[in-house]
Amino acid sequence: MRGTDAGVLDEALERIHRAGPERRGWLSNHAPMAVEALVRHGHGAGAHRWLERYALAKLEDMPRSTDPVVEARWREALGDPRRLADWTVYFGRAVAEEGWRTVLERWWPRLLPGIAAGATHPVIRVGHAVRALLEDGDGAARTAELAHGLAYWAGRHQPLAAVSRPSGTASPAEALEAVPPVAAQEGGIRERLALLGSTAGWTAATAALRAPVGPDDARVLLTDLVTAATTRFAAHAHGDAVMLVHAATAPNAVLRTLPALPRELWVPSVEAAWAASAAVTAAYATPAAAVPRASGTVEEYFARAAVHGDEHVIKLADTALDVAARTGSEDALVAVEQAMRLIDPEDD
Repeated sequence: MRGTDAGVLDEALERIHRAGPERRGWLSNHAPMAVEALVRHGHGAGAHRWLERYALAKLEDMPRSTDPVVEARWREALGDPRRLADWTVYFGRAVAEEGWRTVLERWWPRLLPGIAAGATHPVIRVGHAVRALLEDGDGAARTAELAHGLAYWAGRHQPLAAVSRPSGTASPAEALEAVPPVAAQEGGIRERLALLGSTAGWTAATAALRAPVGPDDARVLLTDLVTAATTRFAAHAHGDAVMLVHAATAPNAVLRTLPALPRELWVPSVEAAWAASAAVTAAYATPAAAVPRASGTVEEYFARAAVHGDEHVIKLADTALDVAARTGSEDALVAVEQAMRLIDPEDD
């Protein structure tokens, strides 16, 4: 990213940090993720216009902190959404005093078991923040963005039920294909995830993925998971395309964070990313449907996603470009094409 673009991102993040992580008591603030992706892919000139439109309908003021989080009793506040502002103050102070890498290394294993928090939006927000820090360098706005992401994760921390560690032989594509759907394909993600423990075959399906053999293999496995979740999106998204996006973007957020983490955290990170992707798949993937054809370059596809304007389309396009760059295949672009067809720009 050029220096001028980094300045655009920082200015946008400073504006976003006046808003809370949610609106209407649950729906996530996607602005920092979408803006980072827009600027990253050369659309910084339109990032503030996008943010203006988004802010009018989808941002609420940051609530006040009323009960400070104390390090010695952090578990008491974990998973309590009433403490979101308290967590934001805590992490803001922590990264300023200790440095973002130290805080991330300490808190990543604490937060990882609750990766389903906020429909996986907190880990995705953290992944975008870490990418900006790693690629563009430290900066006050970028460091503060990581603090906001970690705070959101802590406040909405949500473990998944009946998850087994990978111990099978299946590839990520095979394992995702074998994930059983939850019985009731209705309601929001919290209601659907609550059904995982009683879903026949769920525990066995989470165990079916092959176990990573050390950190380097874990990174390979996670890369393959992101590829599989992205490329299968087009055929399985017609039930709820907005929500199925996160089966790909959540593990990609973890993949982007790995370089900032100690290698001993890579295997558990992949296990958690797999659980999150499998959970979203169980909640929202539908039987295979007809898929469109891709036509255009990766740059053209991201430009079309930016014009479309929906935050989920932008985030999926951002992940799809990663996949396309690694594989040289158009399959990931088909996912973007389908997302633009199925997601209304006015959707929540």
